[in-house]
Amino acid sequence: MNRLFLWLGFVFAIGVLLANTFFIVDQREQVVVVNLGEPVRVINPPGAYDPGLKLKIPFVESLVTLDKRNQVIEARQEEVISADQQRLVVDAFVRYRIANPLQYYRTLRNETIAADRLEPLINSSLRQVLGAATANEIISQRRDALMAETLADVRRRAARSRLGIEVVDLRIKRADLPAANQQAVYQRMRSNLQQQAAQIRAVGEQNRREVVADADKQVTITLATATEESFTTRGAGDGESARLFASSFGKDPSFAAFYRSMQAYEGSFADGDTTLILSPDSDFFKYFKKGPTGR
Repeated sequence: MNRLFLWLGFVFAIGVLLANTFFIVDQREQVVVVNLGEPVRVINPPGAYDPGLKLKIPFVESLVTLDKRNQVIEARQEEVISADQQRLVVDAFVRYRIANPLQYYRTLRNETIAADRLEPLINSSLRQVLGAATANEIISQRRDALMAETLADVRRRAARSRLGIEVVDLRIKRADLPAANQQAVYQRMRSNLQQQAAQIRAVGEQNRREVVADADKQVTITLATATEESFTTRGAGDGESARLFASSFGKDPSFAAFYRSMQAYEGSFADGDTTLILSPDSDFFKYFKKGPTGR
C-alpha cells in the first residue's frame, strides 16, 4: 500500500513537472516568457511564425499570453471646439497591434492598461488636430485628411511613449453637435430657410404682378388700337357708301326714292308688331300700290 502511494505521488509529481515544462502556443498568440519577474524572451513574435509545442524552465519561468492580432480601442466621446468655435462631439476608435511584446509587457502589461494609456493619448491628439479645423471641414469637407493627420499624430505620441505598440488605423465614427445645441441649430436653419422661401415667394409675386400688369396693358393697347382702326374703317366705309349712294341717287332719282322707301319699310316693320294709322292715299304706301316707279 505504501508503495502504491509512492508510485501515485511520483506519477503526480511527474505530471505537475511536465505541465509546468511543456505548453502549446497558438498561431494567433505570442507568449512572453518571464523569468523571476523579468521578461526574457518572446515565442512566436511579430514577423515570425513559430507556434506549436514549447517548453520552459518549470517553476522558474512563467508565461504571459498576448494577442498577435489587431486590437481595437473605442475612445470615449470627446467634446472638441473647432477653429470656428463650434462645439462638436467626436467618437473615434483606434486599431493597434503589439509590435514589441517585451516593451509592451514592461510598460502596459495587459490590454486593460493599454486602453487606459492610449485613450487619453487619442483624445489629446483629436483635440489638437481637429481644433485647428472648422466644423464643416471636420464633418464633411476634410474628414479623411483630418483622420490621416490624427493617425500620424497618435503614432508619433505612441512611439515617444515607448509603449511597444504599432497604431494601425484611426477612424472618426461620428462628429456632431452636442444634443443641447442641435435643436437651436435646427431652429436657426429652419428660420433661415423660411426667410429664403418668403423672399422667393415675394419675388415671384412681384414678377407675377408685373407680368399681369404688362399683359393688361398690352390688352388695353390692342383693344384701343383695334377700336380706333374699326372706327376708321367703318367711317371710311360709311363715307364710301354715302358717296356711292349720292352718285347713284344723282343718276336715278326715282330709284333713290324707291330705295329710301324700302329702308323706311324695313325700319318700320322690323319688329313685326308695328301699327301704323295712315290715310290710304298716303305717299308712304305708294310703292305698294303703284310698283317700283311709284306712278
